[in-house]
Parts: sequence; C-alpha cells; structure tokens
Amino acid sequence: MKLRTLSLGLALAWIALPALAHAFLERASPAAGENVRSSPAKIELHFSEALEGAFSSIAVTDSAGLDMSAGPSVANGSALSLPLKNLKPGRYRVSWHAVSIDTHRSEGKYNFLVAPK
Repeated sequence: MKLRTLSLGLALAWIALPALAHAFLERASPAAGENVRSSPAKIELHFSEALEGAFSSIAVTDSAGLDMSAGPSVANGSALSLPLKNLKPGRYRVSWHAVSIDTHRSEGKYNFLVAPK
C-alpha cells in the first residue's frame, strides 16, 4: 500500500514539473556579445514558454544610459520584441524581464556592439 501511494505521489509530481518552470531565454537577435555591422531595426527575444505581455518588457540603452527604443515592447506567444531607433556605432545594453503565463518571472541583461566595417 505504501509503495502504491509513493508511486502515485511521484507520478503526480512528475506531471506537475512543467507547471513550475520559468520562461528561459532561448535565443536573441542580436545575440549576447554579437558584433553587428548595422543598426538592427528591433530586438527579438524568444523564450521557452508563452509570456504575459502586460508584465514582460525589453529596454535597450546606449553607453550613456539613454533609451534607444522606438516604441513599446510587444509580446506574441513566446516571443518578445522591441523596435529600435537608428543605433550609432557603439556598445548597447539589453535588459529584459519576462513573466510566463504561470506567473513566474525571469530577467537578464546582455550587451551587443554595433561596429560597421
């Protein structure tokens, strides 16, 4: 009887694991540390889970801390994007936070470089 109860408990815990997950950043464009030759039109982030758009956003700043966004962040399923102003050569900081539909929050930061040749 105890073995059956333990087995049932483990099975239920295994099924519930996906519900405890966070939205992890799977890929970004431009990517962390990437050197791009021209100003990207937008930042695109793709996550492991669908997002709550009202609670997820991206910010991009230049080396002086000035906002480089040309509009608000937009969430669409598991993707989050931000339109950008025309970026001059230099280093830029991307800061993001994402809230998955199960209300777990994740966040991160990375840099990329605009360096025309």
